[in-house]
Amino acid sequence: MSSIVSMPPRKHRLSVADYHCMGEIGILDPNVHCELIEGEIIDTSPIGSVHAGTVTMLGRLFNRVVGDMVVIALQSPVVLNEHSEPEPDIVLLKSRADFYKSADPHAEDVLLIVEVADTSLRYDRDTKIPLYARNGISEVWLVDLQSLRVEVFQEPAAEGYAKIRVHDPAKPLTPAALPETAIDVSDLFA
Repeated sequence: MSSIVSMPPRKHRLSVADYHCMGEIGILDPNVHCELIEGEIIDTSPIGSVHAGTVTMLGRLFNRVVGDMVVIALQSPVVLNEHSEPEPDIVLLKSRADFYKSADPHAEDVLLIVEVADTSLRYDRDTKIPLYARNGISEVWLVDLQSLRVEVFQEPAAEGYAKIRVHDPAKPLTPAALPETAIDVSDLFA
């Protein structure tokens, strides 16, 4: 009698290249908003007016303060690794003459990620922020529309961010990568 070794089924993790190919050949519906997280295609929540307005407001604030010092990307993809390409709400990127037209930005191009969370709060906090930490994103701001606060995550490590603080809304926020700037978020939750 021969013994057969039973193997559990394996998941097939998609690469960013696979994901792009699926979009190019029409497998992914262009009207469905999704992102690639750890090799899995994740449908994202529809964006409501409060979420959209907050992203737009923050985009304007960043544009006024940082202007041409960086590239400001709104709801655009960032390649974190071979298997992850999320679409953060706002990303401040190192300045580049082509504005990343020739290739999507990668983790090493990111100065700051801002996630605006309402219905996506648990997903952003439990999935995306730890993913950002594992991939060396130096700073993430989580704009929590439920609790009306901004959480700041710094000092990334494999286990998550070592430094986490709730921002005092009466004070301006300063991205660590741009210490000469200050973002007034006092009207953000008005």
